Amino acid sequence: MADFGLYEYQEEVVQRALRGENIIIWLPTGGGKTRAAVYVAKKHLENNPGAKVAVLVNKVHLVDQLYNKEFKPYLGRDYSLVSISGDCDQKDFFGCEVKNSDLVICTAQILENALTNQEEGKHVKLSQFTLLIIDECHHTHKEGVYNKIMGRYVAQKLKGERRLPQILGLTASPGTGRAKSIEGAVEHVLQICANLDSVIVSSKVYAPELKKKVPRPRKRFDIVDRRPQDPFGDHLKFMMQFIHDFMALGPDFPVREFGTQEYEADVVILEKKGVTDRNRLLAQCALHLRQYNDALLINDTVRMVDAFRVLESYYSTKSSTAMDGTDFFLLGLYQENKVELRKLSGDARFENPKMGKLQNTLLEQFDQGEHSRGILFSKTRKSTHCLYDWVSNNPALQRAGIRAAILTGAGNGINYMTQNEQKDTIRNFRLGSLNLLISTSVAEEGLDIPECNLVVRYGLLTNEIAQQQASGRARAIDSVYSVVAQAGGREVRRELLNECLEDLTGRAIGEVQRMEPREFQMKITDLQTEALLTRQLAEQLKIKKKSRFSAATIQLSCRDCFVLVAFGNDIKVIENAHHVNINPDFERYYKTGGQAPLKTFEDWEPGRVISCAACGRQWGMEMVYKKIALLPILAIENFAMETPEGRKIAKKWKNVEFTVEEFKFSTYCHNKFPDMFD
Repeated sequence: MADFGLYEYQEEVVQRALRGENIIIWLPTGGGKTRAAVYVAKKHLENNPGAKVAVLVNKVHLVDQLYNKEFKPYLGRDYSLVSISGDCDQKDFFGCEVKNSDLVICTAQILENALTNQEEGKHVKLSQFTLLIIDECHHTHKEGVYNKIMGRYVAQKLKGERRLPQILGLTASPGTGRAKSIEGAVEHVLQICANLDSVIVSSKVYAPELKKKVPRPRKRFDIVDRRPQDPFGDHLKFMMQFIHDFMALGPDFPVREFGTQEYEADVVILEKKGVTDRNRLLAQCALHLRQYNDALLINDTVRMVDAFRVLESYYSTKSSTAMDGTDFFLLGLYQENKVELRKLSGDARFENPKMGKLQNTLLEQFDQGEHSRGILFSKTRKSTHCLYDWVSNNPALQRAGIRAAILTGAGNGINYMTQNEQKDTIRNFRLGSLNLLISTSVAEEGLDIPECNLVVRYGLLTNEIAQQQASGRARAIDSVYSVVAQAGGREVRRELLNECLEDLTGRAIGEVQRMEPREFQMKITDLQTEALLTRQLAEQLKIKKKSRFSAATIQLSCRDCFVLVAFGNDIKVIENAHHVNINPDFERYYKTGGQAPLKTFEDWEPGRVISCAACGRQWGMEMVYKKIALLPILAIENFAMETPEGRKIAKKWKNVEFTVEEFKFSTYCHNKFPDMFD
């Protein structure tokens, strides 16, 4: 294996895979899991004529990364490789691409779609593959797409199907599944093994070499005292209490502490109750309270002015859509207090002390030399933008030569990065033209980011898996892993808990690895059988739920203003994904805005954003289907459903209790253009 450049600990963990066994490779971030997988794929293709390999990833940007950086350099000369994601045309002929290739790298959703699509040229079977490599395989649980694919695998295995691919899973940590006991953690690891039909392997003999190759950073807690005074935050809380008094909730609705995640959960429930009870006062007050709570959370994380700007942006559109006394009360309350809030947000005496501590932490590392690189992790896209603005306009940080950029998840919408923007940012960071990434959790796992000498976790509450992956980004010699947090805050408690859970994960894996093979297989089979029965029952309940009401008995109303706008049988679904209203009268209920920030797809292209004509609530967007049909796509979370059993709400279309029929393009054309078919 020397010609391949594997370390001895990598050679150790691939041995059982080379013998054709299903395994999960457990190595830390930076330990070379992917390189080990490339080696297994190479040997598999060499030793099995007609072999076919699929490499599955859970994020689009990883498709090209694994193709260009890992698999193509080692396998591209001797084998036919193809990379496929939702961005490329090959996905529409996935079956053909699989047939003509030795190795396919794709997002798991692409494979899942192909397994369910029966159309020739698009459909594939699991039996067509001889090896499945699953990156970040700890996501193989619950309703995740990895688990849907492996659910099919396990079902076929339990039926006695023998033509199934070998499985190779890769993970830095399977975690404990929220278990805090060794028994619960062992059960979780066994469940992951059962879902992947695999044993879990790690380095034993060459563990010292692994430890040397992947050193742990020096961890420290950069603690700040609580603000002695917070007049800006206090004023926000005063306004929130004023809204609560206006709602007159009574003792049945105890209020938890303003400015916390728990309070946010409370107001989400209040808004839902307001909608289902047809109580617009309650629903609207809850929506505004959530904005104030967001401002408090931002005030606690970044600068006061950032929190003020969030509120100012929210209320800038409200005056034109006010409908009743509730709207005028809420708008008036903000307008009356806006000047005071602006004044308080600009008073430097009461600025967030975390910002000063963060500045010192960054300067300590970046003052050491021009080759410093760091990642600053924050919770939300909004906070990354606030931090970027702060870094860019901070004279001390600029003098230290910090060149920062934002790195957040790719997606569709104005607040997301495009995949090309992601690639450019990472490339510039690798080349050194950028030396600080301000990132959400997207940079924790998978991305090919160079070694850093500083990783800062700022205002984060995450699990032990995310903590280990973030820590693994600090791989340079003498690197620092800093937790900037308030004294006695939840961030410190969570970090300390995660350290315990990390140790618990290791002990649980050790217990699973020490099980007798017969005992292990019995437990795995029992868990697989139980999971299969659970899935079958859930599918039956899902079918039953979908037929609870007739679509014609359902009416949709705007979630904000409660105006009735459509019937359930007006809604049709395109490609099992896009829910459109085909009733031409629906047009009078909405107004159009700017162009939706989406790319053009094979059969359709995005149109303008649409919102309620009465209250301005955004509903979705228009689509132009097959260059002919202009149809509004609706997100069900923006509506309430009037059913025979009362008013209900749903977060996703899959949760509605009536059947949405498939859109028939030919029927639409006959109805829309009857003269053409006479």
